[in-house]
Amino acid sequence: MAPVHTLTVHERTVLLDAVLRPHRSLGPAGFRLLMGTVAAFCLTIGIVFAALGAWPVFAFLGLDVLLVFLAFRWSYRSARECERIRLDTEALEIVHTGADGRARSWTFQPHWLRIDFNDSGDHTDQLRLSSHGHSLVIGAFLAPEERARCAQLLRDGIQRWRALPPGIVSPT
Repeated sequence: MAPVHTLTVHERTVLLDAVLRPHRSLGPAGFRLLMGTVAAFCLTIGIVFAALGAWPVFAFLGLDVLLVFLAFRWSYRSARECERIRLDTEALEIVHTGADGRARSWTFQPHWLRIDFNDSGDHTDQLRLSSHGHSLVIGAFLAPEERARCAQLLRDGIQRWRALPPGIVSPT
């Protein structure tokens, strides 16, 4: 009979677990209503122009409907992009999933992490995480107010991490 080995697993305490997603104000029902309205409008105008003998306008209006549809499809595809921020007693992990579904991850040791965010309210403000010569911009698809909230959420999480007793956090 083989000896029984006991495996001790160090349980990690999760201090922050957030998912950042781009905002899309038009839901599926609103998209169908908008496309129906655009198509009906273009069809009506196209019929009027075709009756007046300017039938090529009808084709260009159909192309307009197609281009509006494709633009919204592209926008909805880019909405699949997201970033997951997870801080536990061992590390801060950022997982970025692109619109194409590919995921990349970065891990930072919280003790050395610097959170840089210049909250001027400008769209060019970046939320940057830096440690040991490496840096990562996160939340680039967020509005400035949302990036400010995310920066504060990260600062609060790191502050909670640093306040933990020494036996709980991983060695630096």
